[in-house]
Amino acid sequence: MRTAVAMFLRYLALERNAAELTIKSYREDLTSLVEYLSEEDGSAPDPGQITTADLRGYVAALHEAGYARTSIARRLASLRSFFRFAQREGLVEHNPAKPLRNPRRQRKLPHFLTTEEIRRLLVAPPSDTALGLRDRAILETVYSAGLRVSEVVGLNVGDLDLDDGVVRVRGKGRRERLAPLGRYAVRAIKAYLRRRRPAPSLPSGREAPVFLNRFGKRLTARSVARMLEKYLKQTGLDSRTSPHTLRHSFATHLLDGGADIRSVQELLGHKSLVTTQIYTHLSTAGLRRAYEAAHPRARAGHGTDRR
Repeated sequence: MRTAVAMFLRYLALERNAAELTIKSYREDLTSLVEYLSEEDGSAPDPGQITTADLRGYVAALHEAGYARTSIARRLASLRSFFRFAQREGLVEHNPAKPLRNPRRQRKLPHFLTTEEIRRLLVAPPSDTALGLRDRAILETVYSAGLRVSEVVGLNVGDLDLDDGVVRVRGKGRRERLAPLGRYAVRAIKAYLRRRRPAPSLPSGREAPVFLNRFGKRLTARSVARMLEKYLKQTGLDSRTSPHTLRHSFATHLLDGGADIRSVQELLGHKSLVTTQIYTHLSTAGLRRAYEAAHPRARAGHGTDRR
C-alpha cells in the first residue's frame, strides 16, 4: 500500500503537474488511511485487498474522532482519486471507494433580522432625494416580495402591476413566478417612479429597467450591496446583513405569522421544498404561541388540575 501511494504521488507530480500543496494534502489523507489499516499488526494490506467495508470503517472512525464533514469529504475525494489511479495501473480490480458517499453537508441557519430591525432599515433612506426614494423602493420590494438581489435588479417596468400589487419575477433557471407586493412596497415604488430619470440610451416602455443608478442605467447587484452597507452603518444593524438577509427575513416572518411552508416555497421560487425547510428551524415563535394558546398545561393557571 505504501508503495502504491508513493507511485500515485509521483504520478501527481510528474504527469499531472499538481501543486506542492495539493500533493501534500493527498499524502496526508492517504497516510491517514494507511495508519488506520495498519493498526492491528503494523502492516498495511495491498491495495487489492482493501474492501469498501474497510473504507466505511475508516470513514466511521473519522466521524468518531470529530472530523468536520468538509474534512471527511476531502479525504473521500483523495481515496477515490487514488483508487482510480490504482485501477488504471492494474493494482486493484475494482475501485472500493466508488460506492462511498460524501457526508451530508451541514447547512448553516441563515441570518435574519427581526421585524423591528427591518422597520429601522426600511425607514433609513431619505424620502426627499431621488436616490433615497430609489433605495427605499428597493429595500421594500426585496423584503415585501422575498426577492433575490439578481431578481430585483433584473426587474423591468412591464413586470410591475402596481394596481394589483403584483410583480413578475424571473428567478433561477429562467423560471418565472408572480410575487405579491405589500402596500408599503407599492407606495415606495410609485414615489420612486415619479422621480426616476432613465438615460436616453435605455430601452423605453415595458422593457425599461425599473431600478437605475445615478447615470440612469440599470443598477447592478454589487451596487445594491454597497447601498445596503451604507444604511447598516447608519442604523447600527448587524454588519453580516446582506441583500439576501432580507429574503431570509421575509420567509422567517411569514412562517412566524402562520403561513404554510408550501406557500412560502412558491413565494420564494424554490424548486424543492427541502430548500425552504431550513426556515422552519428559525421560525419557532409562531409555534410557541400556538402551543401556549392550545395546550392545557403550557402556562401557569391555564386549564384545571384534576389530581
